Amino acid sequence: MTSGFPVVRPRRLRATDVIRRQVAETRLHPADLILPLFVREGSEPRPLGSMPGVVQHTLESVRSVVQDAAAAGLGGVMLFGVPEHRDAVGSGATDPNGILNLATRVIADEVGDALVVQTDLCLDEFTDHGHCGVLDASGRVDNDATLERYRDMALAQAEAGSAMLGLSGMMDGQVAAVRDALDGAGRDDVAVLAYSAKYASAYYGPFREAVASTLTGNRRSYQLDPANRREGLYEAQLDVAEGADVVMVKPAGSYLDVLADVSAWSPVPVWAYQVSGEYAMIEAAAANGWIDRDRAILESVLSIRRAGADAILTYWATELAATL
Repeated sequence: MTSGFPVVRPRRLRATDVIRRQVAETRLHPADLILPLFVREGSEPRPLGSMPGVVQHTLESVRSVVQDAAAAGLGGVMLFGVPEHRDAVGSGATDPNGILNLATRVIADEVGDALVVQTDLCLDEFTDHGHCGVLDASGRVDNDATLERYRDMALAQAEAGSAMLGLSGMMDGQVAAVRDALDGAGRDDVAVLAYSAKYASAYYGPFREAVASTLTGNRRSYQLDPANRREGLYEAQLDVAEGADVVMVKPAGSYLDVLADVSAWSPVPVWAYQVSGEYAMIEAAAANGWIDRDRAILESVLSIRRAGADAILTYWATELAATL
């Protein structure tokens, strides 16, 4: 052996595309991807300026989108409603003819056998103050009064055809409350996805446009502090104990440590949400020619999968599935 000659040469396994593919430790499949969708009241779709390529759909335009998602082999879709009228308690959230419940029926009829139809269970899109719960006389979010609204929302969404309820409001006890309401109504067939580690993040900015948010103030009194890592795992443990079928970390990219912690512990599937700001940053950088768009999309989603996510909510879901 020549002195100093490398004995171990890891580069052999990076030499060609086919070798790299063969030894890849992390893989993506279309079924690992979930497409968030916004459905608004009105007759025309509305493109979002802060999220190029993302649209507020109508009940008609969303049909072709979910058909494409099913054809691409996605795991599911997550639905958000954008109503014309809002009030203090979010009445539209429990109205059988409210936009989210109408959209759920349309989409469940269209692709319910091919995709898991999931719905956002939160009041922020439906309240005139934009908070995720009802307010008390002092203007603070009333946790326990909000749970009663969530119970009613759960039944309305289950009746509309949702197969999985995405509890994103970050109220204490929300999983137990919703599970109790569903089981008490004989709907033990409906699954609960807990947004367990949902952080008070700056990366939600474009989402506020997507749902036409009316929020004043902030949500730091109920969403997690970005400084806290252990708290994310603790919240997931509480949600599993309350009966969550799936737990989630949101946002994904800036919280890969929390995602890895939850994944290492969790006895149930762990999902992650690549949020609007993560999407917008890559799209903006790519539009300026600063990064390779396609490579950045794949790398960003692959890193979330590598950190432990069993499935990923991403606005690129259908596009990315076509490349897989």
